[in-house]
This record gives sequence, C-alpha cells and structure tokens, in this order.
Amino acid sequence: MPAITVKNLSKSFKIPHRKQTSITEFLSNPFATKREQDTLKVLDNCSFEIENGDTVGIVGVNGAGKSTLLKLLASIYLPDSGKIIIQGKVVPFLELGVGFNPELTGRENVFLNGIILGMSRKFLEKKFDEIVEFAELERFIDLPLKNYSSGMQVRLAFSIAFMSEADIYLLDEVFSVGDLAFQEKSKAIFQRLQQQGKTLLLISHSLPTIEGFCKKLLIVNQGKVTTYNSVKEGIEVYKSATNTI
Repeated sequence: MPAITVKNLSKSFKIPHRKQTSITEFLSNPFATKREQDTLKVLDNCSFEIENGDTVGIVGVNGAGKSTLLKLLASIYLPDSGKIIIQGKVVPFLELGVGFNPELTGRENVFLNGIILGMSRKFLEKKFDEIVEFAELERFIDLPLKNYSSGMQVRLAFSIAFMSEADIYLLDEVFSVGDLAFQEKSKAIFQRLQQQGKTLLLISHSLPTIEGFCKKLLIVNQGKVTTYNSVKEGIEVYKSATNTI
C-alpha cells in the first residue's frame, strides 16, 4: 500500500473584507460596515499517490498551494472534500518551533516540543545530547528561549524534529535553515533518512536541490497537482511554464 494516497482533495479559504455600501450610510453610521467574503480555491480535486521510500520534490510559484498541501497531509488543515490516507507516522517540518515556550530554557523546550511531536521522555533523554550538539547550542541550552536569536530557535526545533523516528517526513524549505555548515549537516541527515527508506516530501524553490535529492516531482499550479516520475522531465515542464532559468 502507498505511504500517501490522496483522492479528489480540495481546499478553499474564505477571505473576509469590509465594504461600505454608500456615502449616506457611512455618514449616518460610520462604524457600520458590511462584511463580505471572497473564496480562494487553493487545491481543486487533486489525486496522487506517494510510494513508500519515495523522495518527492514539490515545486510551484509562491501562493500555488504547496505549503497548504503539506499542512493537509500533516492534518494541520482539514480538507473541504476528498480523502487523504496515510500509512505510517508523520513528522512535519512546517511550523518549526510551534509549542515552544519562551519563558522555559532550551533544555525544557527540547522535552516540551519533543513530546508534542510524539516522542517519549525516555527517548528524548537518550537523544538529548545529540539534539543539542546538532543544533550547536551546548553553551546556551540552559538559557531561557526568549534570549535565543530566531536562528538559534529554528535550529533547535529543526534538530528535535530530525531526531524523531517517523516513517514520513514533510519538509518545507528546510535547507535554508542556519548557516552553510548547518545546511550541509542537514543535507547529510536527509540523505541518511533516504538510505533508511523513509518517505520524504520536500518543498524547495531551489531546482538544483530538488534535482539532486528527489526521485519524483509534484508540480502545484492553479489548484492542480501534476505528478512526474522523472524529476528531470518535471523540472523542464516547470521551467517552460514559469520561464524559470
């Protein structure tokens, strides 16, 4: 059975705005406004499958719905219609640091965030030193998180998530986290997960990164998702459609 099966998936968002109907109405009651809503359809009747152990790149212009798709797969959003079938444990790298408490230390947040991601305290105690070392935060781990830079916080969240034992990893622009050395370490972890046969979905605007790491490609465009079993072919189609060099 595939790791991920998506059937007829659709997702829309309501965009509220206010509208004054007339100058007379505004003058008689300036605080009275009428609320109207536009509907933005992000994904429209999409179907595809991801096989176990696949590494799949996801590309599309800004606002195409790439992150929305991963949030649906991670059950952060619920679909308007359609079905998502997931076989295995999912770890999303989407909203890194969600659940962090700035008043707690880095050490305390490792356990807090890890438990949110479904790890046991025993597992976190075993992996703690490895998490802190990977994040390069040994000197700062007992400082309150509010004293961390945004980059330090993201590195910590990234390290916790990468140490989780999952079957499916959903990654959104993860190789832009940290400096060049940290990015290289992250790529090495990514390759290790590939070797372990994990299922990986990677959003990236870097086409060389997609081509270098991924076996298949999903193009998200105008609410539709198109699957390519050849990354090279898919990238050529995407470049032609967007005039990307």
